[in-house]
Amino acid sequence: MDNISQYVGEKLLANSLKISVAESCTGGWVSKMMTDIAGSSQWFDRGFVTYTNEAKVDMLGVSESTLEAHGAVSLQTVEEMASGVLMNSLADVSLAISGIAGPGGGSAEKPIGTVCFAWANKQGQSFSEVKLFSGDREAIRLKAANYALEGVVLHFFSSN
Repeated sequence: MDNISQYVGEKLLANSLKISVAESCTGGWVSKMMTDIAGSSQWFDRGFVTYTNEAKVDMLGVSESTLEAHGAVSLQTVEEMASGVLMNSLADVSLAISGIAGPGGGSAEKPIGTVCFAWANKQGQSFSEVKLFSGDREAIRLKAANYALEGVVLHFFSSN
């Protein structure tokens, strides 16, 4: 797909759906990609840049105990972020991203390039996964933003 955000927008519009996103390591990159599309206000509701744990708790309702037990870069956290997006927006579909883009912050368990994703919809479907991307900070963030949008298509529009 040449322009994944354009494609996602077309799919959302054709199905009369809106999307909202929660971003940590991508810092609003997905929101930018989507709002670069003219007319995106018809299908893009809002973006939450929840870079700190406090923002994840305050804006999205992520549990402090989840963050303490699993960390910000975990499937449990992004799943709660994706749920929180749906509860705090007008969206039918959500995505959430949290990761370690580097150059520091990695560990043996969560090396630089580890990014967690979650996707959810108002019908109760949810999907999550962890990916490991290579490259520098910018490359990891761009790959994560693209992958998040590809996940919207894969999980919610692959059959239509």
